[in-house]
Amino acid sequence: MGKNKRNFRFILSAMLVFQVAMFASLSSKAHAGGKIDLGDNRFLNIGMGLRSSISTAENAAPNGTSNSKNFSLENMRLYMSGQLYDNITFEFNTDYESGTSEDLRVLDAVIKFAFSETFNIWAGRFLPPSDRSNLDGPYYLNAWDFPFVQKYPAIFAGRDDGLAIWGQTGGGMFKYQMGVFEGKGTAPVSAQTGTIPFTPTGGTPTTLPVLGAVSGPNQDDNPLFAGRLTLNLLDPEPGYYNSSTYYGGKDIAAIGLVGMYQEDAVGTAGAAGDFTGWNIDLLLEKDLGGSGVATLEGAYYDYDGDGKALAPSSGDGSEGKGFFALTSFLLPNKVGSGSYAGQLQPMVRYQKFENEGMVTGEHTRTDIGLSHIMDGHNARLTLTYSMDDPASGPDADIVKLGFQFQI
Repeated sequence: MGKNKRNFRFILSAMLVFQVAMFASLSSKAHAGGKIDLGDNRFLNIGMGLRSSISTAENAAPNGTSNSKNFSLENMRLYMSGQLYDNITFEFNTDYESGTSEDLRVLDAVIKFAFSETFNIWAGRFLPPSDRSNLDGPYYLNAWDFPFVQKYPAIFAGRDDGLAIWGQTGGGMFKYQMGVFEGKGTAPVSAQTGTIPFTPTGGTPTTLPVLGAVSGPNQDDNPLFAGRLTLNLLDPEPGYYNSSTYYGGKDIAAIGLVGMYQEDAVGTAGAAGDFTGWNIDLLLEKDLGGSGVATLEGAYYDYDGDGKALAPSSGDGSEGKGFFALTSFLLPNKVGSGSYAGQLQPMVRYQKFENEGMVTGEHTRTDIGLSHIMDGHNARLTLTYSMDDPASGPDADIVKLGFQFQI
């Protein structure tokens, strides 16, 4: 059987699983997290989030020719937030780190000082001022997978340790966010960092190279500076975070501009380069009443490491230019019944990254998705078919069915 027939048969099977899951495998809609009153104007909010998926990728099985069949726990987050004193709040979240360690890591740990609508201070570990996708996080994206063209430095899941000031006017019509953070440089391993004398038996004395790690960049401990400006022309988006769709809850015409800079952040101590990154992002969303909700989203990114930035194991480098463009439409009528009733939302997203610096080549990906939205970002199913063409290695067709729930 040809490749196209195999892929078509799998897509039909995945769509059947999608429909069965809509009507038979869910327990209930997610609800808002619980609030515990501690008295003296103190309180505690608790919640959780879960994202799991089933996927297959072309020729990705261990034998190199069969399709992979993967069951993945993508995120398992525990949320905690609350108020300590008047105008002093906190947020503490954890997340499951997939992979060999499977540890539960600190995601956010931040103290928030609110002086006024226009001036707030946050300190700890949290999302730096960055692009809309990062300030969404995986749970508030429109697509299922995080865009690979987003390559800002981070400790874990887009977070960094630092301090930020931010504020808004008009309840979120205009927002500014700026901060200073640890940042993250990368040190490569040198093929030769020195020599030792060596005399083979009966041979001529010579030297041998000593392998080891070159000292990392940023020996002066320079911080990362980050800033974002957001302008909303229709409904405001209050608060530090945002979303890439409001499912008709808001009419949005928002534009964001981001810049990041860290001196001597990449390369080696003897040949360090500065990291400079910036992006512009746009979100347009309109509730068309009984006709549905139309959404357009896009972002352009530019990263420069003075030619010193390295390539991660994915094959893409951390230098270059990229963009994504997304469109979706939330259909007005609900399908299903009871707790399983929801609206269907088809979506298409295209991504492209052009590598520069130490890595060359072009990486593109097209995602075609269909979501069943039961309770906004708190309960949804998403089926995605992706055509991925990496900068190195063969292209692949990927089918993924994702489950997302929050309380």
